[in-house]
Amino acid sequence: MGGVAFLVALGLLASRKTLVRQSPPEAGGDAAVAEELNLLIDGAEDYAIYMLDPEGRVTIWNHGAERLIGWTEAEMVGKSASLFYPTDTIDAGRPASDLAAARDQGKVELDDWRVRKDGSEFLAHVSITSLRGQDGALRGFATIVRDITDQRAAEGALRTSENHLRSILSTVPDAMIVIDERGIMMSFSAAAERLFGYTQADVVGKNVSMLMPSPDRERHDGYLDRYLRTGEKRIIGIGRVVFAARKDGTTFPMELSVGEATGEGQRLFTGFIRDITDRQRTQEQLEELQSELIHIARVSAMGTMASTLAHELNQPITAVANYVEAVRDLLAVPDPEDLPMIREALQDAVGEAMRAGHIVRRLRDFVARGEVEKTVEKLPLLINEAAAFGLLGANEKSIEARFDIDHDVADVLVDKIQIQQVLVNLIRNAVEAMSTSEERVLTVCTEPDQPGFVRVTVADTGPGVAPEVAAQLFTAFISTKSEGMGLGLSICRTIVEANGGRIWMEPRKGGGTQFHFTLVRAEPEKLDGR
Repeated sequence: MGGVAFLVALGLLASRKTLVRQSPPEAGGDAAVAEELNLLIDGAEDYAIYMLDPEGRVTIWNHGAERLIGWTEAEMVGKSASLFYPTDTIDAGRPASDLAAARDQGKVELDDWRVRKDGSEFLAHVSITSLRGQDGALRGFATIVRDITDQRAAEGALRTSENHLRSILSTVPDAMIVIDERGIMMSFSAAAERLFGYTQADVVGKNVSMLMPSPDRERHDGYLDRYLRTGEKRIIGIGRVVFAARKDGTTFPMELSVGEATGEGQRLFTGFIRDITDRQRTQEQLEELQSELIHIARVSAMGTMASTLAHELNQPITAVANYVEAVRDLLAVPDPEDLPMIREALQDAVGEAMRAGHIVRRLRDFVARGEVEKTVEKLPLLINEAAAFGLLGANEKSIEARFDIDHDVADVLVDKIQIQQVLVNLIRNAVEAMSTSEERVLTVCTEPDQPGFVRVTVADTGPGVAPEVAAQLFTAFISTKSEGMGLGLSICRTIVEANGGRIWMEPRKGGGTQFHFTLVRAEPEKLDGR
């Protein structure tokens, strides 16, 4: 039975209940219907349901009213409903004004205090509906009362808790975003608003991929679906450096940590985000300073080495020169008796020359680089960290960075620091190459190469490389930069080859340049020892 029909039925019950009391058992259908209505009303245990006549006196009183308010039906029938009101509201005329409002409006609902038989008060949700007959005459009022004291206390505690949590989140320096298992944002902290430029109203109810640059924006739902299906964690519970997109379209490196919570059949993911642009910039300054110090130390070491080398080589070279000059003088006036002396002088010259060569070999061995220390690394993470450093300042140059990373070829066996040096060098070269280009798009992508290898590509939309330079681009002291030394790409080739790969350059379709290099894949069966 609907709520309106239920209240209308109370109007019929006013007369039919009297019929039940006064009519004999054989009194017909009306008595049976009234009895069923009595059972229905008394079955509503959590609600006090009672009926008032037009003057506000109780005519019907259910068992729920007895339990909630304390008076029995015998005690209440014929009594005024003002008995349930606190003294101050009676003095203010509330009982009469509530009935007048219900009479005029048809129905009123309010939350107000009521009084039990023992004098205790409780907060109640009260619904008063006027009941009218076929002729429109007022028959009385149907009243439903529910105790909401505990509910309001719980709601108040929840609001207090939410306000407390909101105050904490508003002061936490890290941005926080909560999404559901479909990737829909449910919460967006104040720090997130400042970081991304969106308000909470802008993003709540929308997919979190809107905060990501391409191609992660298009692939995020697939990543989330794969985790839900397989349980394979690639970022959840693992902090990593990734790129994010602000409202104005600019991108920035961020440190992302994701936590997962499951409750009441709903799975939520909370992401804590820290903008590391300043940290990366500070790191860049420190590394530049360190680079300067290394340069100074290298120059000093080279000076010391040159001095040592000159001292070590001076004696054998001088000896060789003296022996050769002596032989020359002896041969000016040939004398057979001088042949033994000439042979001895030449033999000594050979010995001194060999000594000089030994000094050079010993010096070369001293400065020779040893074996690289290879470990199994996650290529996507390695690229993200290197890109965050290599792209510092790229926003100011209006450069758009795109990443197309194949997560199925994620494990590589490399010297992490060295390969990141290669990536940083290639990315910075690309950024510099596009300084005068109208289109400025830098792309970093990975894909499977020949069996056992993965290819990394860094592409730009710059002017490209002249053919005469391209042929010897990886040779030392060959550079496309006016102030470059031509060592960067040479060092990159040395590093890549030392890590078991190869590096090459080719023109980009549509203009620009793309550098490719390969790395050794860490195959799962090899890692497991199978």
